[in-house]
Amino acid sequence: MNLEVDSPFSCSSSSVSSDDFAAFLQNEIEAGIEQDYEQEQIEIDIAQHSNKRRKVMDDESTDEESPLHTLDLANGQISTNRGNVVCAHPIIIRNLCSHCGEFVEEARSSVAFNYIHKDLRLGASEIDKLRKEDLKHLLKDKKLILVLDLDHTLINSSRMIDIIPDEQYLIKLVEEGKDDPNQTLFRLGRYHMLTKLRPFVHTFLKEAKNMFEMYIYTMGERAYAMEIAKLLDPGDVYFPSKVICQSDCTTRNQKGLDVVLGADNLVIILDDTEHVWQKHKENLILMERYHYFASSVRQFTAGIKSLSEMKKDERESDGILATMLSVLKRAHEMFFDPKIGIDLSSRDVRQILKLIRQDILEGCNIVFSRIFPSTVRAEEQPIWKLAEQLGATCLDDVDDSVTHVVAVVPTTKKAEWARDNNKFLVTPRWIEAANYLWKRQKEEDFAVPKKVDK
Repeated sequence: MNLEVDSPFSCSSSSVSSDDFAAFLQNEIEAGIEQDYEQEQIEIDIAQHSNKRRKVMDDESTDEESPLHTLDLANGQISTNRGNVVCAHPIIIRNLCSHCGEFVEEARSSVAFNYIHKDLRLGASEIDKLRKEDLKHLLKDKKLILVLDLDHTLINSSRMIDIIPDEQYLIKLVEEGKDDPNQTLFRLGRYHMLTKLRPFVHTFLKEAKNMFEMYIYTMGERAYAMEIAKLLDPGDVYFPSKVICQSDCTTRNQKGLDVVLGADNLVIILDDTEHVWQKHKENLILMERYHYFASSVRQFTAGIKSLSEMKKDERESDGILATMLSVLKRAHEMFFDPKIGIDLSSRDVRQILKLIRQDILEGCNIVFSRIFPSTVRAEEQPIWKLAEQLGATCLDDVDDSVTHVVAVVPTTKKAEWARDNNKFLVTPRWIEAANYLWKRQKEEDFAVPKKVDK
């Protein structure tokens, strides 16, 4: 048996290469392997994901009687005129290697990319190659990568059984607006849920597309994620073959950029949950949660009403997504600034995000008053570290350089000193709001209540 001729993965090129992923898939079909995929759909999947067709290398002439390579399926090796080389199995479809045709058990060195194409796995070398090619492509088009969470970031959903009496009016609103092209409230009958799109989301996605290649990345199930993607992107122009869900994660209860075919130094993440991004916190912009429904509020907080109960919503013009779009525009502009004397491929958007954050509270000298227990090191506490990340200088005690005292009660000595010396006296929420909104907030909106005279 001449494996070069008879192998379903035979190649007439003088070198065994995975340079053309799409061409391999096409050849697999033409070879007559039993499979579930149609040629046209496979081409669409790959082309949509990469936004470009990878160049097909011209076949070089070979001598049929003395081939430059043959495939040894039994041993998983490629025999060449340079000797035997063990196949690294860079591309695997349904457990078959695209190079040697060997059946491959699920390997630790490969990663599943089912969101691109069913039963697709890529080896480390192929992932690295695709990322390098994508890097060149994106930088040429002056684009970065934006990874977007769904629930509480772009949308808010509630099960129908969790809709409280004060929210029953929403069901009528859905029916009245079902033919409205600008509708933002939907009933997902299949899931017995109501879903509300966050204000400004359509404008956000439209403008972000000019600066970013975008992914959805959710801990939800694939069917639900695809349903929401249709609401956000009915024309399939923002997220073609780029909807990543829980089953795609390689670590339990964690999201990771290992399943994103892009360089980490180009990625910005928008998500309301920090702990799921343990390995990529520097890429993360932490979003203030969108609590439209009462069930959402009850899940995370207590004692406050939801937006739907108050029959109001975030404002389009200066809501969270409008604010985030401004931050993204600034980061994009800084990354591609021609005045920076660094090669584009060496620039890192994570460093740019740090620089932007450090401007937020620059010039603020902060003292904390009874915010931490006396038994802990103040400089190790999250709110202290957060203030420093935002550019503030934190001090242990008051002096003339102090601009802000952070407290929760007005009766501490430092709080009284702040009032006596005309310094800002604010609650910790002032720092937290600056972090979420990426700009310094008005101190009077977060002032510590004045002492009430008896």
